[in-house]
Amino acid sequence: MSVQTGPGRYVLFGHPVGHSWSPFIHGLFARQFDHVVDYKLRDVAPEEFRHEVINFFVEGGGGANVTLPHKPAAAEVVNELSARAERARAVNTIVRRSATELYGENTDGVGLVTDLVRNLGVAVAGSRLLILGAGGAVRGVLAPLLEQEPREIRIANRTPERAERLRDEFSDLGEISASSFDGVDDRPWDVIVNATAASLAGEVPALPPNAVGPDTVCYDMAYGRNDTAFMRWARDRGTDRAFKGWGMLVEQAAESYLLWHGVRPATRPVMDALERL
Repeated sequence: MSVQTGPGRYVLFGHPVGHSWSPFIHGLFARQFDHVVDYKLRDVAPEEFRHEVINFFVEGGGGANVTLPHKPAAAEVVNELSARAERARAVNTIVRRSATELYGENTDGVGLVTDLVRNLGVAVAGSRLLILGAGGAVRGVLAPLLEQEPREIRIANRTPERAERLRDEFSDLGEISASSFDGVDDRPWDVIVNATAASLAGEVPALPPNAVGPDTVCYDMAYGRNDTAFMRWARDRGTDRAFKGWGMLVEQAAESYLLWHGVRPATRPVMDALERL
């Protein structure tokens, strides 16, 4: 695959997108290699997305990231999908091979796994892992999580039918079960990953009281300047291992940078910079 190693224009498509830290993150990445990278945010309504993406690359764009709500649509725009993106049916990174040939990848799951396993030292292999939510965010991370060979993954969702559909679709990759939130086993899980948007609204799914134990790792894929509602909820139930998704954000961005430039930046200095903000 060809990569962009010189000056170039890069963009994050989303709606809304003004809250994103991606320009800051990619700017710090570029400094590590003395790259000249012009990375901008572009707020695009869903009905305009396909047109805007094609125009961006026809006009010489080097690469694009894609965030909500456009990831499924991005999978329909590119000419070729990676195996991960095809499984997820969603793309968060577009690589330009030529003005008319685009390659789609999904780096979300790799970003999550890297943060959990390498940065936080979480033993995903052999664990009982509970995922809250059954939307596109879960679809993007299921395959990389299953590659770590957990003992079990339970997908819990407000409407269990959505969780069951994901279970059936990914069951060839490992042991998956599905339930409603209140159908979750009332005993401590090893790892709980919150992939719902409820935490940003100050809400937490109603889980049985003993789902969190003192050794449970609670990871919120959402992030913000302060602790999320899910992190505070987890600590109130006795664990001090509660984390937000800064690391996932930075690690998935580093995978995108590698695809575009052929080098993978160091992520620890960037995460430290985010924590200082």
